[in-house]
Amino acid sequence: MESLALSFNAIAPIFILIILGYFLKKIKVGDPKSFDTMNKLVFKLFLPVLLFYNIYKTEKGDVFDAKLIAFLVLGVIAVFVIGYICAMVFTKQNSRRGVMMQGFFRSNLAIFGMPIVGYICGEGSGALTALAIAVVIPVFNVLAVIALERFRGAEGKVNFGKLFMGIIKNPLIIGCIIGLVFFLLGIKLPTALEKSVKDISSVATPLALIVLGSKFEFSAVRDCLKELVVTLGFRLIIIPLIMLAAAVWLGFTGEALACILITFASPVATSSFAMAQQMGGDEQLAAQLVVMSSAFCLFTMFVWIFSLSYLGLF
Repeated sequence: MESLALSFNAIAPIFILIILGYFLKKIKVGDPKSFDTMNKLVFKLFLPVLLFYNIYKTEKGDVFDAKLIAFLVLGVIAVFVIGYICAMVFTKQNSRRGVMMQGFFRSNLAIFGMPIVGYICGEGSGALTALAIAVVIPVFNVLAVIALERFRGAEGKVNFGKLFMGIIKNPLIIGCIIGLVFFLLGIKLPTALEKSVKDISSVATPLALIVLGSKFEFSAVRDCLKELVVTLGFRLIIIPLIMLAAAVWLGFTGEALACILITFASPVATSSFAMAQQMGGDEQLAAQLVVMSSAFCLFTMFVWIFSLSYLGLF
């Protein structure tokens, strides 16, 4: 029950902010244009600063687990490929294919990672998870740009020049790259500037969730039910089962296994909605994937944590 309570406490704030955004739309505090403007600001400023700050503040620690990092990166790429195949099979709309792919591989590692790993492994843990966040988050963003650019427009033809430019000009990737440079070189910001960056980064997730709530429509669930069921089934059940089985077979236990769990079993990343809207993806499907995966994750995460604990792997 303690793990269920932890999952609830991690997810409840997400729902509160989504509901707030939905309520603000209903009482017409903001019109669609103003929410679109806010989402653009989230995508181009607040989320890049948040990603920079998360990586910048990562503690290198005394442990670098090359085996874990390789497993996470190769695993995310493998899930990306699985997502591509499923998107091509289960939907004919290009605007939904890239969004489905994000739902497969792009998890809420940054938000769920430290608190849940801390609960599973106790105080003093977190060095491996922090390092994983610094490496995996940039991979998420590069693959997300590839997925959304691949299916941008009606024809969805691959323009490699445009795809490359989309990667290097993407604000989230720029934020990750700058964060990695500061992290690897040990560069420290002046105290006043660091505080300002921290304040800006703290706005990103709440504002992104409020905007997401303003875009959510219950009536749209039926329209993309097939894509929702397939993506959520893979995101919360099939992919975690495959990746955790592989991890146990390879001998991962403790914090390393907990980090793998969060990477492959946590809800769809909040930032996936902002990126989908800004890059021509189906924003309704993106919003529903974040909301629904967060809701069902309350139960699936409990099952994964309980099962692995019962097997003595944590």
